[in-house]
Amino acid sequence: MFRKPISRLVLSSLALAVVAASASWAQAEETVVIESGSAVSIEYTLKLDDGTTVDSNVDKDPLTFTQGTGTILPALEEALLGAKVGDTKQIQLTAEQGYGAVNPDAFQEVPLERLPEDARTAGTMLMAGAPDGQEHPVRVHEVKEETIILDFNHPLAGQALNFDVKILSIE
Repeated sequence: MFRKPISRLVLSSLALAVVAASASWAQAEETVVIESGSAVSIEYTLKLDDGTTVDSNVDKDPLTFTQGTGTILPALEEALLGAKVGDTKQIQLTAEQGYGAVNPDAFQEVPLERLPEDARTAGTMLMAGAPDGQEHPVRVHEVKEETIILDFNHPLAGQALNFDVKILSIE
């Protein structure tokens, strides 16, 4: 009924195996990257080529989305593939990768009286109800004597988009 003592060599080997397994686990955790299906949270600033800031969530709630679902612009999703938590990226999208070129067929001339007086100024942004119940932004493009030309293009159509992005979390 004598127990055989465990040698120090066996204990040392066991300790090394535990340390190696822990290091391997920690390393795997550090290498989580954005891939299809990842739940991602980012901080971003969007600027136009002239430097105008269009949108930013810095110091606000992060933008959270699931990679590959089309919640954000597809070209932006693609540019974020493989990024890790803490990465920062500057991503430039062409107009075509963003909201597309300006569509000349998206302009509509309407009678002046169809708009309230305070909206009869070029550049005024309005919301228009679509048949599906959704509301879409519409910009007053031009005011004429008896009509107004409305622009139904996305407000960023025809613009290159410049994103500064920081990856906050990936799940």
